[in-house]
Amino acid sequence: MMKAFFQKYILNFKQASGTSRGVLRTKETYFLKVVDDDKIGYGECAVFKGLSADDRPDYEEKLAWLCENINKNQEELLLKLTEFPSIQFGLEQAFLSVKSENSFELFPSKFTESQDSIKINGLIWMGTEVFMRKQIKEKIDAGFSTLKLKIGAIDFETEISLLKSIRKEFSSEEIELRVDANGGFLRSEALEKLKRLSDLEIHSIEQPIKQGQINEMAKLCAITPIPIALDEELIGVFDVTDKRKILQTIKPQYIILKPSLVGGFKGSEEWIQLAETQNIGWWITSALESNIGLNAIAQWTYSLNNKMPQGLGTGSLFTNNFESPLEVKGENLLYNNKIKWNVKL
Repeated sequence: MMKAFFQKYILNFKQASGTSRGVLRTKETYFLKVVDDDKIGYGECAVFKGLSADDRPDYEEKLAWLCENINKNQEELLLKLTEFPSIQFGLEQAFLSVKSENSFELFPSKFTESQDSIKINGLIWMGTEVFMRKQIKEKIDAGFSTLKLKIGAIDFETEISLLKSIRKEFSSEEIELRVDANGGFLRSEALEKLKRLSDLEIHSIEQPIKQGQINEMAKLCAITPIPIALDEELIGVFDVTDKRKILQTIKPQYIILKPSLVGGFKGSEEWIQLAETQNIGWWITSALESNIGLNAIAQWTYSLNNKMPQGLGTGSLFTNNFESPLEVKGENLLYNNKIKWNVKL
C-alpha cells in the first residue's frame, strides 16, 4: 500500500521579476511525496497564483483528498482531478518517480544520459529599459540565438526601440526574436502593434490580447502579419471537444504548452495531437516550477523530439531551488548526471 504526503514550499526569486500581471518576488508551489515500501517518488504541483485555473480556496483540500486516495487507479484519480491541472501533473510525476529506478529519471533517454541537450530560448523579463538592455546583452553574450521578451511593462515605443537595437546588430537568421504580451494589448490597438512588430522580423507573439475573446483572437490570427501563439487561451479548457473547438475557431499559428497549467503530460499531449491535425505548431514552456517540476518537463519535452527552441530556462531564478543535474550552458539545457540531486522534503 502506497502512502502520500504533500508539502507547501515558497520559492524565492533572486531578483524581482516583472510580468504584465505584476512583479514576482516569490512563487508558491506544492510537493507530492509518494512512498511505496522503500521507494520514494516526488511530484511538483506548481499552482500559479492569479493564473492557474486551479488557484482555488479548496486546493489543499484536494491535495489532502489525493493523499487519502493514492492507491486508486491513476486514470480514475486524473479524472477526479480534471479541474486541478497542476495536481494532475504532480500526480503523473510522482507515479513515474516511485516506479523508476532513479526517483528523478522519469523518461530515460540520451538527455538523461548526458549525451544530448535541449535548445532553449533566453528569457528577458520586463523592467526598465536599462534592466532589459542588460539582460539582452547577457543572453546574447552567453550564446543564445533565440530571445523571448516579455513586453507590456514599459512604453511600447521604448520596447520597439529595444527590439530595433537588436535588429541593427543581428539579422533574423542570427537572432530569433519572440515576444510575449501576456494579453496586454487592447483589441483596438492590437493589429497596429503587430504591424509595427512585423517590421522587426519577429518570429511570433504570445497571447497579444486577453484570453476569452475567441472571435476577436480568430479575426486577429486570420490577418496577423506575424505568427500568433496561444498561451493563456489554453488555461481552464479541460474537455477535448472544447480544445478542438478553440483551435478550429481561432486557427492560431502556434500553441504554447505549460504542463502545470494544462493538465500535465496527458493534457499537453491532447493539445499537441489536436494541433498537429490542424498543422498548428507548438513548443513547451515551464511555468516557474522548481527543479523537480522543471526536470520532469525537460525529460518529457526531449522525448517529443521537437527541434524548436523550448522555454525551459527558468531553473536558475530562485535562491532556494534544489540542487539538481539540470544545467544551462550557452543556449542548451543539459542533464549533467555527475551532479547528484539534493532534495530534502
